[in-house]
Amino acid sequence: MSISLLLEMAASTNPERTALVSGEIRLTAAELSELADGGAGVIAAAGTSHVAYVGLGGAMLPLLLFSSARAGAAFTPLNYRLSADGLRELIDRLPQPLVVADAEYCDVVAGAGKQVITSDDFIAAARTAEPAAEFPDPEDVGVVLFTSGTTSRPKAVELTHNNLTSYITGTVEFDGAEPDDAALICVPPYHIAGVSAALSNLYAGRKMVYLPQFDPSEWVRLVRDEGVTSATVVPTMLDRIVSALDSEPVALPTLRNLAYGGSKVALPLVRKALGLLPDVGFVNAYGLTETSSTIAVLTPDDHREALASTDVRVTRRLGSVGQPVPGVELQIRDDSGQVVGPGETGELFVRGEQVSGRYAEIGSVLDADGWFPTKDVAWLDEEGYLFIGGRSDDTIIRGGENIAPAEIEDVLVEHPHVHDCAVVGPDDPQWGQIIVAVVVPAAGADPDPDELREHVRSQLRGSRTPDRVVFRDELPTNATGKVLRRELVQELTATN
Repeated sequence: MSISLLLEMAASTNPERTALVSGEIRLTAAELSELADGGAGVIAAAGTSHVAYVGLGGAMLPLLLFSSARAGAAFTPLNYRLSADGLRELIDRLPQPLVVADAEYCDVVAGAGKQVITSDDFIAAARTAEPAAEFPDPEDVGVVLFTSGTTSRPKAVELTHNNLTSYITGTVEFDGAEPDDAALICVPPYHIAGVSAALSNLYAGRKMVYLPQFDPSEWVRLVRDEGVTSATVVPTMLDRIVSALDSEPVALPTLRNLAYGGSKVALPLVRKALGLLPDVGFVNAYGLTETSSTIAVLTPDDHREALASTDVRVTRRLGSVGQPVPGVELQIRDDSGQVVGPGETGELFVRGEQVSGRYAEIGSVLDADGWFPTKDVAWLDEEGYLFIGGRSDDTIIRGGENIAPAEIEDVLVEHPHVHDCAVVGPDDPQWGQIIVAVVVPAAGADPDPDELREHVRSQLRGSRTPDRVVFRDELPTNATGKVLRRELVQELTATN
């Protein structure tokens, strides 16, 4: 199945339903489909097979996603936060793209030697262009996304139409939403969560309400004014929403589900959110760009059961990412490649129709049996709940012993004087690497480094005790809330 068919199904089934709201733009499913046909005509007339987008998203994301598909072109939303040089470097890696850019980013991409059109001009042209509509081969590349590149050169992940639609049809009931259902979308357009949100909500028949620039007060206002029933946020957004609701409680009667993901969320924050919004069903969604979005989910019932239980085997599931979605298989393998049993830690491998594992310029990294190496350290419990221990690249090797930062972070963040933390391993001439805990203190707290070190020592082996504790007002993160550990290591190395 192609992405194009998802929109055709939605427009044919319920054409007058409001499909999206983005600022002053409000489009029904039929209007979005008609505009996408015109957008496909604009792309076809440009004679290109690839469309790049630089901008905040909103209505432009679903419009360009479906316009590109209907023109038989691949679509790449780019990180608008990058420098001009960074953007041009990525654009240069795409095959003769048409670049669509919001007005404020046109100067950034100008001079790259590519066709450039503003978002407003694209919409205007789409309204009058000769329509084009085709259904690409399911194995054609539909979307190319660049990984965040927090530790290396960004890779260009190729997702086929089949990868993306397999995820949607396997996890979403077509037209299964209630007539008044609305989803608030504020994840970045260049992240897989932004792409999957556009596809899944349209397929479900849910109105999409876009908030291109996140602000907790505006988020709360849109939930109330647009009758939002579901939303997806990254951890940094959840933290700010919880802080806003904690300082000024606001009733959100329509909100039924709130999904969070993109990076690890501290358990104290999850517990506080559950307490502030007891009638909301929380969902922890874990996935990767290479897997077309979510591969495991901790459901609202899982959250409630873990929070209420006195059984440690159940309560610890609040720190898991749940169980695999339909159609996805999981394996945990040790360093020798052998599959390990429940409770044993290793690297997570995944397999399924939604899994791409293919990169431009590199090719497929799937093994002979179709398994994708995620590079995430993980383990499964007896009931199949998945626990993520961080990236294998983050492992600290101190004195020849492998240490997972997440193990220490999970203990540190439970201290009442700690709001957030990250554990990294700068180089050290004696130990190879040392353990440094970078701590964001809780509001009004003045933590004692030795007290925090003792807190860790009391719960973990002595070798896990941080060699140093340093304090920061905030941790450097990317748009999805992932801590930029490389920046911390560079900063710590420079101050030694």
